[in-house]
Amino acid sequence: MRYVAPRWLPGGNLQTIWPALYARRTDGPPPAYRRERWATPDGDFVDVDFMDAATPSAPLLVLFHGLEGSSRSHYAEAFAAFAATRGWGFAVPHFRGCSGEINRAPRAYHSGDFEEVDWMLARFAAQHTGPMLAAGVSLGGNALLRWAEEAGAEAARRVRAVASISAPLDLAAGGAAIGRGFNRLVYTRMFLATMKPKALAKLAQHPGLFDRDALLAARDLYAFDNVFTAPLHGFRDVDDYWSRGSSKPHLADIRVPTLVVNALNDPFVPAASLPRQAEVGAHVTLWQPAHGGHVGFPLGLPPGHVRGLPAHVGDWLTQHV
Repeated sequence: MRYVAPRWLPGGNLQTIWPALYARRTDGPPPAYRRERWATPDGDFVDVDFMDAATPSAPLLVLFHGLEGSSRSHYAEAFAAFAATRGWGFAVPHFRGCSGEINRAPRAYHSGDFEEVDWMLARFAAQHTGPMLAAGVSLGGNALLRWAEEAGAEAARRVRAVASISAPLDLAAGGAAIGRGFNRLVYTRMFLATMKPKALAKLAQHPGLFDRDALLAARDLYAFDNVFTAPLHGFRDVDDYWSRGSSKPHLADIRVPTLVVNALNDPFVPAASLPRQAEVGAHVTLWQPAHGGHVGFPLGLPPGHVRGLPAHVGDWLTQHV
């Protein structure tokens, strides 16, 4: 991936924050989605936003969003616009609690949630007749990679190719990075501002589910995940969750064409934690440009746009349709 950041947006933080807030996502109006609500096997629900394909046999691109993201995240709308130019179908399955309504079961979502990804992709495969492609962004990218690792050779029977963008492949390294300095003051506060209220709503549904005082005292993602995410999803503690949920140690197990994109100046994902090509096996392609930030990769004159990343990733995926 050849990416050169605009001179007016230097550094990983600006290349992360500006695109999410101000950069153009599409050439026209925002995508017009239609929503389906799917019942889950455990009596809960997930909401899926669709943009229909030009024909029933056209490819379907499924995008798994990042932490506290949705189909209205800047990257989701940019990928929707790319899919529309190709006549593809496009779908964003929302992780539980991210579609605007709190889910019912005593669980939420997490970075290693490959079981949920597997169920979602199986549901897509059951109702779509054309080829399927899957992409994941940040948390969704790591979860998608964990699915591909666990599925092994079976993954290629479900999807033609997989792409991960700005995923924290080593959750412990990413958690440490976001818990320090500027990251802690800005990004951690931003995430906890929505995650804590959702957790408290979950506690109101299921009294005694976790320690309320410990959750309110959490000032970083390590503490939050230790109180809420890890125990709710069957992990011993946050260290167990971050270890078992990380995709980096298992990338060589992937048996479906896979693209892994990470900018070396990503504030959330330390460059030193990224894998090298020799570590990932023949099915995985690494793109590690020097710049781009976290799910940023802006282009053009101010205010810039974020259509370049979907075009690069989409062109790579197209090779495998």
